[in-house]
Amino acid sequence: MDEIFGEENFVATIIWEKVYSPKNSAKYFSDNHDFILVYSRTKESFDLGLLPRTKEADERYSNPDDDPRGPWKSSDLSARNPYSQGVYEIECPSGRKIEGPPPGRYWILSKENFHRFERENRIWWGEGKNQVPAIKRFLSEVKEGLVPETIWKYKDVGHTQEAKKILLQLFPHDFPEFTTIKPVRLLTRIFRVSTDKDSIILDSFAGSGTTAHAVLALNNEDGGNRRFILIECEDYVDSVTAERVRRVIKGVKSAKDPALKAGLGGTFSYFKLGKPMRQQSLLDGSHLPDYETLAAYVFFTATGEEFEPEQIRKDAWFIGQSRLYDVFLLYEPDVEKLKNLALTLEGARALPRTRRKRLVFAPTKYLDEDFLHEYGIIFHQLPFQIYESVDRLAQ
Repeated sequence: MDEIFGEENFVATIIWEKVYSPKNSAKYFSDNHDFILVYSRTKESFDLGLLPRTKEADERYSNPDDDPRGPWKSSDLSARNPYSQGVYEIECPSGRKIEGPPPGRYWILSKENFHRFERENRIWWGEGKNQVPAIKRFLSEVKEGLVPETIWKYKDVGHTQEAKKILLQLFPHDFPEFTTIKPVRLLTRIFRVSTDKDSIILDSFAGSGTTAHAVLALNNEDGGNRRFILIECEDYVDSVTAERVRRVIKGVKSAKDPALKAGLGGTFSYFKLGKPMRQQSLLDGSHLPDYETLAAYVFFTATGEEFEPEQIRKDAWFIGQSRLYDVFLLYEPDVEKLKNLALTLEGARALPRTRRKRLVFAPTKYLDEDFLHEYGIIFHQLPFQIYESVDRLAQ
C-alpha cells in the first residue's frame, strides 16, 4: 500500500473487533480483532464522511441550567498543546482563584476569549459555581454526524458469526464454506464514510460478494446510486459471488431478515474473461478467433454494453443491438475467405434497416463515404479500427 499510494497518503489503521466472545481453544492469545488500513490517493484532499448520530451520543447532552440554546455537555478547558496565551489566573464566581491550568497543560482559550465565553454563558462552573471551569458544547452546534474513531466494536459493525448467518439465509440449502466472510455492516460503514452517493467501488478479491451486498444495502438506505465492480478468479464466482448478488437483489423467500426476504433491488452485469484477443494474430492469421468470440469482443469494445450471444444472426452479419446502434460483423475465421470479404453495395443494401445507425465491422469496403452516410452506416475496418471506434462514438 505504501508503494502504490505513498507513505504520505496513509490515513489511519482501524481495529475491527471481529468476534463477540474469546476463543478458549486458543493456544496463546484469543485473536479478537483484525486491521483495516486506510489510504487516500491524495491525503490532503481526502474528505472523510461522518457517521450518523446515535441515541447514546445524544443522551450525553443535558441542560441542568435551562439554557435556552438547549442541551449541552461540558468540555475540558485545558489541553496539552502549548499555547502562549493559555496561561493565566481564573477567578470562580464563588471567589476561589485558580492560579492557572494543571501542570503540563494550557487553557485552550486566550484570556480575552475566556471572558467573552463567560459573558455568553458558555462557561460551566459546576453546581456550586466553584469548580474548574469547562466549556459548554451545545448539541445544536455540533456536527450533524459523528467523527469516526479507529476502534470499531462488533455491536456497531458486526462480527464473523453475523456474516455467516447472513450468508446462511441467502444459501439455506447450498451454504458455501468461507473462513473470512465480512459482515455487511462493516462494509457499509466503510462505504458510508469514504464514498459519496455516486461513487464506484472496486473489490478485486470479491469472495462471497459482501461488497456488492453492502453497496446495494446502503443505496437502499439513503437513495444513493453507488456502483460496484467485483473481480474474482476462483471457480465459485458464478455459483457463489454472482449468485449472492442475484439473491440479494431479488430476495430469498425463506430468509428471516426482512430486507433479505424482500430483496434490495438493483441490477448488475456478469462477465467472464475470455481468451486474450491480440490484433497481431488477426493481422498475420496466426490465430483467428471463432465468429462468436470476435463478435463479443467487438460489440463490447465498441458499445461498452453487455454482449448477448442469442442476438447473433450470422446470415445477416448482425451481432447485437445497443442503446444507440445496430452492430454488424463481416468476418470468417479463415484467412483466404477474409481476403475477399468486404462490405459491398449489395451487402450494404441487404443489411436490416431500422431508425438506428448501423455500425459495420469488416476487413474492407467498396463504398464511398457519401453512400455510407445516406444509408446510416458507420464503417470500421477490421482489425485496425476496433479501438478507434470507441473514441469516435464517445465524441
